[in-house]
Amino acid sequence: MDFEIRENRKPQGPRKLIRERERYFRLVDRGITYEEAARLVGINRRTGKRWRNGRSASGANKAAPPVDPAAPHLALAVAPDPAKPSRYLGESDRIHIADRLREKATIRQIAAELGRAPSTISREIRRNRHPVSGQYRPHAAQARAVARRPRPKPGKIGLNPELRDFIQRRLTLRWSPEQICHALRRRFPHRPKMHVTHETIYQALYVQGRGELRRELTRALRTGRAMRRPQRQSNKRLPRIRDMVMISERPAEAADRAVPGHWEGDLIIGKDSRSAIGTLVERSTRYLMLVHLPAGHNAAETREALAQAAATLPPHLLRSLTWDQGPEMAAHRAFGIATDIPVYFCDPGSPWQRGSNENTNGLLRQYFPKGTDLSVHSREHLDSVAAELNSRPRKTLGWETPAERLAKLLPTAS
Repeated sequence: MDFEIRENRKPQGPRKLIRERERYFRLVDRGITYEEAARLVGINRRTGKRWRNGRSASGANKAAPPVDPAAPHLALAVAPDPAKPSRYLGESDRIHIADRLREKATIRQIAAELGRAPSTISREIRRNRHPVSGQYRPHAAQARAVARRPRPKPGKIGLNPELRDFIQRRLTLRWSPEQICHALRRRFPHRPKMHVTHETIYQALYVQGRGELRRELTRALRTGRAMRRPQRQSNKRLPRIRDMVMISERPAEAADRAVPGHWEGDLIIGKDSRSAIGTLVERSTRYLMLVHLPAGHNAAETREALAQAAATLPPHLLRSLTWDQGPEMAAHRAFGIATDIPVYFCDPGSPWQRGSNENTNGLLRQYFPKGTDLSVHSREHLDSVAAELNSRPRKTLGWETPAERLAKLLPTAS
């Protein structure tokens, strides 16, 4: 017999399952469910899924083998079990649904008669009934279901030129996909066709073959990657500094962000650690200030540059500064005496304790990529970059901009 069920179910080790693959697709072509076909052939159902997605057992792409018409005995040997319906509703199922609906049967009664979940029946009626009369017509429902089944389907962004242009313009301004999707809802509150999720935008950028957004726009994302990758955290620990006051001693009003004037700071480092830019982020408003460090970023130069930046702010917006344990802040006591701003340090290897600053530094890498010389940027350019970031809507601010939030809080600060 051409078909036989493998009795030895022990792992076979790495080998090419050529015969099993051919038998698996023959079973599927004859209407056997994926799970049952995998059981009969003696493979894991995930292996069958990999084969259906175009990946063979050896890793090479192969087309599904054609059905051999000269093997009629195969259909007799693997006839489908009538107790196990197909994973898709068929035309006979839809005729039964229409007949029972005319007889005023409930959804649960119809589901029990067909051996389906009630949600399957209710979803079938909702999706495939007539859009005007609301009647469920089985043959028209079958035609709609068949028309929807082919894959791949064109995406929402690719079918809507207005939506695609709106997204692409914001991506060129370095907006994140999540910022864009909320801007769409605010701009077009009553047009659902203009609403997408940020994952839809990511897929339009990254999934091959979609072609809905220009692939080069991935460079405008914060990561600038052409492929999606999981984030990795560094385990490096910075050297300790004398006389540090730890973040545990910082006032509680800084932790809840209720009072403006508490800042987080850090440096973004250029090529070979020879250049740097200082970043200061206000915790309540996420307002950003960039500190120009043209001469270097040792402790004395960083202290002087931070003191000059603090001098541009009113005293009631200078309550504290939180920094990591970088050596550039070794002169923190002199900075505190000169500016009357207490400095608090994060625990080792705990960047989340100054999360607003970490997030902003990630945004800044779109403008100042790693491995580049940061000393070439003028103070005017740093100010323009800060102004652009301060004009972006933020999810954590209810989609207001840091500049708008700071303008609201300034009159109430004391």
